[in-house]
Amino acid sequence: MAAKDMNAMSFETLEPDLAVIGGGAGGLSGAAGAVQLGASVVLIEGGKMGGDCLNYGCVPSKALLAAGKAAHAMEAGAPFGVTPVAPQVDFGKVKDHVEAVIAGIAPHDSVERFESLGVTVLQGWGKFASPDELVVTGEDGERRVKPRRIVIATGSRAWAPPIPGLDEVSYHTNETIFGLREKPSRLLILGGGPIGMEMAQAHRRLGCEVTVLEGAKALGRDDPEIAAIALERLRAEGIEIVESASVAKAEAPAGGGVALETKDGRRFEGSHLLVAAGRRANIDGLDLPSGNVEKTPGGIKADAGLRSVSNRKVYAAGDAAGALQFTHVAGWHAGLVIRNALFRMPVKAKQDAIPWATYTDPEIAQVGLTEAEARTAHGDKIEVLRFKFEENDRARAELATDGLIKVIVLKGRPIGASIVGRHAGELISLWALAISARLKIGQVAGCVAPYPTYSEVSKRAAGQYYVPRLFESGVVKRAVKLLAKLG
Repeated sequence: MAAKDMNAMSFETLEPDLAVIGGGAGGLSGAAGAVQLGASVVLIEGGKMGGDCLNYGCVPSKALLAAGKAAHAMEAGAPFGVTPVAPQVDFGKVKDHVEAVIAGIAPHDSVERFESLGVTVLQGWGKFASPDELVVTGEDGERRVKPRRIVIATGSRAWAPPIPGLDEVSYHTNETIFGLREKPSRLLILGGGPIGMEMAQAHRRLGCEVTVLEGAKALGRDDPEIAAIALERLRAEGIEIVESASVAKAEAPAGGGVALETKDGRRFEGSHLLVAAGRRANIDGLDLPSGNVEKTPGGIKADAGLRSVSNRKVYAAGDAAGALQFTHVAGWHAGLVIRNALFRMPVKAKQDAIPWATYTDPEIAQVGLTEAEARTAHGDKIEVLRFKFEENDRARAELATDGLIKVIVLKGRPIGASIVGRHAGELISLWALAISARLKIGQVAGCVAPYPTYSEVSKRAAGQYYVPRLFESGVVKRAVKLLAKLG
């Protein structure tokens, strides 16, 4: 059934090829791809089109980080012979910049664009009425949708830990912090993961005092050696990072603001609080039991092809699938789901070559196994190749020498890469390709990179594989001498 026919059916039950619940990264990619392949598609979204990434996540956070970077540059010119000046930050105008960036991207994710593609967009909250039927409740009443296949792409939301008193104090999450136009005098951040550390640096550079409380290790998901380099820089900029700080209670002091007390008795006070302690899949309002859709603590219970194990008409994509919570993963999932749902092509959502980045300065990026993970899996069979940014001429010219790349090699092929340094998020793509395509380390080492660029970091790291084999090998040296004698 064509989308234009469905639009003419008023409030009759819609029967498309595909119904997508969620208008974020995964849902939009899936809906656009499916309709352009000739499928009829209904897209259901009860909140803002573009989802968390556009409105509360990737886009506004990077815009705020860019503002912080601009402010920091005004104070960091002395080593270049440029007199530092204190930036005059208009926090309201910074948020105008954030809103303008969102507004510039929003048309690409808008209802109007998707309707122009042929997608039927229902603006309302969808849930299961039965294993093969959805009910959508919006301002204009209820709509029924009985699709051939259903994709759950509802994303995730910030999770507030069960800390006594937390529900009695005012706090922000990523859904509200970007709308704050009053500059915090002291921002407390609960959680030292990527979101917490990015927001810590952005706000510090914009003139806020910042304290981060982390119950375990800050940036604990990353290689410890890599994370340590970034954390040293963040602390040098004046960010207080308190690790092993398990928060016991929250309260509102008499003078205003918020206070957090740790289990060991330490007390931290701030004017504002950002909770960045993790995320949970948005699946609670879907009435999954009516749809015969099983769930796990992380999301929809699905097989390796992202298909529900209990209702074979249903697929999960992005954060709702309980996998890595990144926009690019959601988009990748959408492509896999389309192949399986529309064309019956077997797919498998393997995460071996999925990269991610944390956009602090310096950036952190990872793909494949870390050194610790690789040693657990393969023991002494691995080799760890290392190259420091301080040996890269472009990094020297830009005084961006705080950086390191580590490449994990097994039987001549890279199986992991960890990078900290300028443009790490860009540099990781080469290693994602190398792992995905099962390239040999020699193919990366043989790549010619323009000089002087940060790309040479990857090439030089790959070249370290041959140092003991060529330059430290007595066999090679004897062969060279023999050939020299032969003329």
